[in-house]
Amino acid sequence: MNLPSKKERHILFGSVEPGEKRKPVNKEEMADLQNEKKDYLFHIDQVGVSNVKVPVTVKSGVRPTSQETIATFTLTASLSRNQKGTNMSRFMEQIEEYRLKGFTMDQEQLCRFVADLSNRLGQNNIKIEVEFPWFYERKSLSTGYTGLNHAVVKITVHQKGHNHYKMNGQLSCTVTTLCPCSKEISDYSAHNQRGVVRMSIDTKTLKEDWKEELLFAAESNASACIYPILKRPDEKAVTEQAYENPRFVEDMVRLVAADLYEKDWVEGFTVECKNEESIHLHDAIATLSYNKQNGKEE
Repeated sequence: MNLPSKKERHILFGSVEPGEKRKPVNKEEMADLQNEKKDYLFHIDQVGVSNVKVPVTVKSGVRPTSQETIATFTLTASLSRNQKGTNMSRFMEQIEEYRLKGFTMDQEQLCRFVADLSNRLGQNNIKIEVEFPWFYERKSLSTGYTGLNHAVVKITVHQKGHNHYKMNGQLSCTVTTLCPCSKEISDYSAHNQRGVVRMSIDTKTLKEDWKEELLFAAESNASACIYPILKRPDEKAVTEQAYENPRFVEDMVRLVAADLYEKDWVEGFTVECKNEESIHLHDAIATLSYNKQNGKEE
């Protein structure tokens, strides 16, 4: 086969010679539409970038105590009525600056990131959301085989005004739940399923071990934990443990809520549980919210 040259192939598929360039090439001479000041009708609550994936470091109170993972960021700021737009590149410049010096997912560095972004944008209403998988070792009940489980962690930092931060932490993990009704009405056995528990907490300070505390709140109230490696003696132990601790989704959200209520550093919380039913095509769900500041259920 005699192929045409690469340039000829490009022309064949639609490429053309560059046209005449008439607009400025120097930044100082280019139009800056975002900074035009007029009455643009409405204030914008939040504007920015989302789905920004960055390698980060996560510290943990359980093994592995330091781990590298991929975090997904959403970075936004408010925009006043007289501003046409925000400068999107500054969000990405900020991310890259922190990536190069090592970005660790702890409250101190995240708050510093927000403060620096506020200065870079000239805005006092900044919000960042970051979500990442958090891995932790789990040892089987009988044989002691160890493997890695993971939960999904999300941290939100919202700055309103100078040095005023509102923190929210979320953790979603998987547990085993066994149906109390099935156990009650059956002569033998009971169906169980995988339950997904999501906890969201509002706080002034995210404790260093907050992930471990939320994970324990979910797993200690479930019928049984999820294990990466199970040999036959382990499977027997887990099955019997689940049978001894039946849980509806309603039971799960109430029991986890009680644990969160007892934590002084938690100001308010939402607990959700979804059971991926083993004998139905549908899922069972329950949600409970409570604000400890006013003593009211949401």
